[in-house]
Amino acid sequence: MSHKAEAQFAPLNIAVLTVSDTRTQETDTSGQLFVDRLQAAGHVLAARVLLKDDLYKIRAQVATWIADDGVQVVLITGGTGFTGRDSTPEAVACLLDKQVDGFGELFRQISAVDIGTSTIQSRALAGMANSTLVCCLPGSTNACRTAWDGILGEQLDARHGPCNFVAHLKQMAACESRG
Repeated sequence: MSHKAEAQFAPLNIAVLTVSDTRTQETDTSGQLFVDRLQAAGHVLAARVLLKDDLYKIRAQVATWIADDGVQVVLITGGTGFTGRDSTPEAVACLLDKQVDGFGELFRQISAVDIGTSTIQSRALAGMANSTLVCCLPGSTNACRTAWDGILGEQLDARHGPCNFVAHLKQMAACESRG
């Protein structure tokens, strides 16, 4: 990882949404992985929610966080597959001001090392909405680990260069951090 000499670490307020028809808070290993990784990195868990795979409930929750001045990043795990109930990309895409095309491409590239050609079935995506980064990832704990370790850890760190997403996010100087 390349570090910017003048930059300092800036803890971000990150919300985690798990989309699953079968998991509970106690069995949600993917959401828990995000919580563990973001807190270990020095970020703040702004909120954590688990929802059934319902396009409108997902959209409503994400829209609420996008509008919340205290949430800078939304990490979503689950609902990105091809079953009839998988609707996370459809729920989120219309909320985005700009899509981060390279996110899904890079996620599939680094996932290929672990899952081979099955990576083509990943509908991972990310984008910016109201200066909030929103990332949609598969529900697999390994997929979340791949995303954090291979992309998110660096892109959510102001010290990472030559660029990262921190400068594009809502500034928290006027907002109180949540704990």
